[in-house]
Amino acid sequence: MLDKLDVLIADDHPLFREALTDVVRQICRDYRCLEACSLEETRSLATVSPDLDLILLDLMMPGMDGNAGLRALRHDVPAVPIVVVSAKTERSVVLEAIRDGAIGFITKTSPRGVMVEALMQVMAGGIYLPPEVVRQFDAETGAGTAAVPRVPRDVLTTLTRKQLLVLERLARGESNKQIARALSLAEPTVKAHVSAILRKLNVRSRANAIVASNGIDFSNLLVPRDGERS
Repeated sequence: MLDKLDVLIADDHPLFREALTDVVRQICRDYRCLEACSLEETRSLATVSPDLDLILLDLMMPGMDGNAGLRALRHDVPAVPIVVVSAKTERSVVLEAIRDGAIGFITKTSPRGVMVEALMQVMAGGIYLPPEVVRQFDAETGAGTAAVPRVPRDVLTTLTRKQLLVLERLARGESNKQIARALSLAEPTVKAHVSAILRKLNVRSRANAIVASNGIDFSNLLVPRDGERS
């Protein structure tokens, strides 16, 4: 169980927001759930909530306009993990959401226990997809994170040493809180580094950054550079 969690639940159905609050209650001792019922309200709350750890997002809220709303929210708060919670179950919808910046996709028909496990997996730094989508995922038709290219070395050299340290731990699947503790940084500082990393790597989400950095030899990259400041 997590110690503390600030979550924004964005869904236009009050009963489902209540159900998601109960799921959050089961994974965290000290939690705060903000609620929004439209994209406009979601973007407004997200941008004024510096301690936000997670956004649970419905794709069918007023103002969403398909995945355009997800992309807009991803642009507003690039370092905050977004998990889509949707009634849609089509494989193409799931993979498009991941490609557009979500780090997880939970179907609304999932049992509560599955939702709990999914959020725990995401908050541990992982990526969650419905099992049926994972089973169908293959190289020929894959999208989302599977389509993310590896990061060229010349791009990696644009990262500061501190950003490389953050990326190394991000690639291990660590959450912002875990990275902050490990590197003795404030969590808002970690979020700022993650935002800069996503921008420099030209990827939309933590999930894509994790895939793009797979196989990188950080031991060589982390040799201090002359005159470098982190």
